[in-house]
Amino acid sequence: MSDKERSELQEIEPSAPARRLRADASRNREKLVEIAGHAFAERGGDASLEEIARQAGVGIGTLYRHFPTREHLVEVVYRREVEALCAAAEELAQHQPPDVALAEWMQRFVDYIAAKRGMANSLRILFDANSEVFANTAGMVASALQGLVDAAVADGSIRSDIDSSDVLHALSGIYSAPDTPDWRERSRRLVSLLMDGLRWGSAKAKAERPAHLSG
Repeated sequence: MSDKERSELQEIEPSAPARRLRADASRNREKLVEIAGHAFAERGGDASLEEIARQAGVGIGTLYRHFPTREHLVEVVYRREVEALCAAAEELAQHQPPDVALAEWMQRFVDYIAAKRGMANSLRILFDANSEVFANTAGMVASALQGLVDAAVADGSIRSDIDSSDVLHALSGIYSAPDTPDWRERSRRLVSLLMDGLRWGSAKAKAERPAHLSG
């Protein structure tokens, strides 16, 4: 094999150390994004990048190599949160009855909103900068919710006189709720009440109602 052929082969098939380096870098990046998502949800804008790096088991220099600014990190975390919420809708729909899938997804929506609230300042900066993340994720959450609502309506386990956009509007209201220590617990209770309202008057609820209460 000539030196030129050997060189071309090395470009096509990187050495084992190079592959390990890329694999390690990829794992570090994924870990940073995962830890950051939890940090933004729990501590909001006060989440420290240094603490995120420490919890991910890397130095702050590694974080900045992957994400030069907080907004670069937030952009990736936000996309991951949206994708995870939509993936949860598909998974729940496959393994739970339609109304249970919807109820559990709505509770997960609270965690999604918690992370989004924690990234609010950076998201505004990204929005003003015309970040593509918003165009790339537009409609994904609404579409995931619509699938769950449509399945539950068809199943007769929630009322049929509602639209998924109404449900999303009600859910999104928790975003602007006062940031109190019990915000998440209070939001979960409100979501449970909303789900109770969706079940009330459904075909299944009417069928299960005692005869003397029907009519």
